[in-house]
Amino acid sequence: MRNLLRTLLLSILLLAALSLPALAEDAVSSASVADFYGDYALTGDALMDAINSFSGCYLVTTVSPEGTPNTAYFIFAMVKHEDKYYLQLGLAENQSKANLTANGEGIAIYAANPTGEEGAKPYAVSGARMWFKAVEDEALLDALNPSGREGAMFFEVVEVRSLG
Repeated sequence: MRNLLRTLLLSILLLAALSLPALAEDAVSSASVADFYGDYALTGDALMDAINSFSGCYLVTTVSPEGTPNTAYFIFAMVKHEDKYYLQLGLAENQSKANLTANGEGIAIYAANPTGEEGAKPYAVSGARMWFKAVEDEALLDALNPSGREGAMFFEVVEVRSLG
């Protein structure tokens, strides 16, 4: 009888332990789809104008070919061409540039500075997260860079979401 109870208890504990990763995965995946700041999201021309104001917080995240993430703070610009939006990055020889050259994609975050208006949140909620991919078409690159700025890199914005 004692062995039966022990076996039953161990079986229950094993089943509970096996279900923990599934519960954790569900908690993480459901949290990542919540849109807490959707009302404050910037998109389209409003996002482009805010980015090009050169105020706020700018971050770019890339991943190395080995899978190592890299997040860097630097100011980028946004241009519009034929109703599509593109990020313009001017990078020195650094890890971000090496990662973008290797895999051609990343995530950029723009967060507008909080306002001092009454009732406004005291932290950044207005802005966007932008998934981007490298532009490889030479004619499009010429159209995006009419001044021929050397070293400019252009990326098509393929998805825009709120800050969180």
